[in-house]
Amino acid sequence: KRRQRKRNRRPPVGATPGVLVFPAGDETVTTRIHVIRYDRDRVEEHRSVAVDELSRLVSPGMVSWIEVEGLGHEPTIRRIAEIFRIHPLAVADIVNVPQRSKADSYDGHELLVCRQARLRDGCEFELEQVSILVGDGWVMSLHETSEDVFDPVRARIHGGALVRSMQADYLAYALVDTLVDGYYPITDAIGDDLESLEEEVVRRPSPLTLAHIHRRRRDLLTLHRIVRQQRDAVGAMMRVDHPQIGAAASVYLRDTYDHSIQISDTLESLREVALGLMDVQLSTVANRTNEVMKLLTVMSSIFIPLT
Repeated sequence: KRRQRKRNRRPPVGATPGVLVFPAGDETVTTRIHVIRYDRDRVEEHRSVAVDELSRLVSPGMVSWIEVEGLGHEPTIRRIAEIFRIHPLAVADIVNVPQRSKADSYDGHELLVCRQARLRDGCEFELEQVSILVGDGWVMSLHETSEDVFDPVRARIHGGALVRSMQADYLAYALVDTLVDGYYPITDAIGDDLESLEEEVVRRPSPLTLAHIHRRRRDLLTLHRIVRQQRDAVGAMMRVDHPQIGAAASVYLRDTYDHSIQISDTLESLREVALGLMDVQLSTVANRTNEVMKLLTVMSSIFIPLT
């Protein structure tokens, strides 16, 4: 069902650039908007904000973080795009999920498309597209579900951390850095799972073990591709052709870029481990088959002449 839903969110072949595709047949789809405004001295949090109130909540002198949960209500999305003058191509990249992770610059705002990873039971995980818009004094994060990994950023804002004394581009860095760091628990869980599989391969290999290894290898391929794309997107944000990202935020983005490289290298190493485990599994099964054949050959050499 998830694959079918994502397939339906793409425009038809040959459509005009900027065409938006919204979920059809679901009248319960809603879009919720939350706003956090802050400066050095105070923090204001507004829950379930009406879309027409956004213009009032974005004002000079304060940084506004606009969280949009749910991308299925077409009038709300179009009104947000109208208020903030978001380019139609940027709106299409936000709504028509999933998109490749990337960073694009438009007149008056920047768009960064990322993937949020959430660890579930064991080492299972879920991926969701998160789009981040950066403008003059405001940052907007847009995603489909109400689940996110941004609670540490909210705590830092309410706690009076460095983010309170910086501009909107630093808030964008904090969001991107949180998304990138969300891959660390997943790589650790997969690494632990591969260690347990290594013992299982040596002691009691089975077709189920081989299927488990193959599933982990596919997960690693998916994660490695996504992290590599996000690494390139973070690197693009540090270039001079992204005017909304200042020099102060670029310094911190270099640290996020290093984290992306580290995670990418770890995933590459784990993928090599998974490939090695598949080879060990096949070799162990072949060796056991050879032992059985050797025993059968000895028995045949004894009993065939007697027969």
